[in-house]
Amino acid sequence: MVNCGLFRKPGPTAAKAWRRPGAFPILDPPIYLGELMRHITRGAAIVSALVVLSASMASAQRPQTRKGFWIGFGFGWGSYGISCSGCSGLGREGSYTGHLVMGGTLNPHLLLGGETIAWSKSEGGATVTAGNVSLAAHYYPQPAGGLFLSAGVGFSRAEVSGGGSSSGETGPGFTVGGGYDMRVGTNVSITPVANFVYGHPTDGLSHNFFQFGVGVTFH
Repeated sequence: MVNCGLFRKPGPTAAKAWRRPGAFPILDPPIYLGELMRHITRGAAIVSALVVLSASMASAQRPQTRKGFWIGFGFGWGSYGISCSGCSGLGREGSYTGHLVMGGTLNPHLLLGGETIAWSKSEGGATVTAGNVSLAAHYYPQPAGGLFLSAGVGFSRAEVSGGGSSSGETGPGFTVGGGYDMRVGTNVSITPVANFVYGHPTDGLSHNFFQFGVGVTFH
């Protein structure tokens, strides 16, 4: 049984640790390297296909202009895992992700704003939600292009809810990733993204997930 106090199933079974067999086996059975690579490959293939499509459409794209306020949001898929003191046999689990980012344009190369990226899965009457809220920068190596790199630092949270109650912890975290703006309108882009999200919600517990998603950005 994992001694991660955060992961306790809420409600009448609160005394039972989340990782006790049968309590809430969201990461059982363990996912090994081959399966993890299949999770990553599936998401990467989707993003890669969109990037290739965007390249073929480049000649028809509108100019990549960025100024003032911007906002973007989207959904995707992610592979989540945890590490904690006393843990053994932990695997990873795939589920849906969502992201929201907004901010201002500092110059043609650099955008700065707030970013939220989250992963969530429900099973056995309970829901695990993990995510980061960060101050993030998006850097465009070529202002006339759509490719950008991103990084952010802030807070990370892991939470279990169900049975009318919830428990969670919050600590430091960071994100790194990138994406590509496929301009489809004067101020609108379709934006595939790939991110690595890491957090340390409490002593003895860290978590991370890989996110592959597609969103809409308004410049």
